[in-house]
Amino acid sequence: MKIFPTNNYSFKLVGEPIESLERLKRRTLISESLSSKITDKSFIGIIGDNNFSIISSEIGRGAFCVLTGEIISKNGIVKIEINKPFQILSAILLCLPIAGFIFQLFSQDIHLFLLFLIVALGQILIIRFLFIGVAFKRFSKNSLNRLTDVLDIESLEKK
Repeated sequence: MKIFPTNNYSFKLVGEPIESLERLKRRTLISESLSSKITDKSFIGIIGDNNFSIISSEIGRGAFCVLTGEIISKNGIVKIEINKPFQILSAILLCLPIAGFIFQLFSQDIHLFLLFLIVALGQILIIRFLFIGVAFKRFSKNSLNRLTDVLDIESLEKK
């Protein structure tokens, strides 16, 4: 089990890759930092000759997922992962039940050890699968739909 989910997709473009990259450049605010800013563009990030690293420009949730991709002829790949600052915040959130378990271990009777262990593991699983997993699934889908519209993707296949 991976702590932070990622998705990999392969896609095929309808038109020429140069036109698609130009359209992506027009709809992207060029910025080295992948953080949310108020803009009328669809994405924020870096676009190279045939590769890109972008986030959605939606304030509040667009920076959660980073889309990193490459276009080769009419085919391409895109990797969606959680942005590094959100990985750090999520890791801290995942450590809180462990810290609480350790604190309870030293402050309470040892006969409650098993109960606190089960509670801590349950909290970790809820944080990972309910909060991080659902948020990633929802926000990555929104970002991928925006990218599909901008690049004019014909077919999209999960790897």
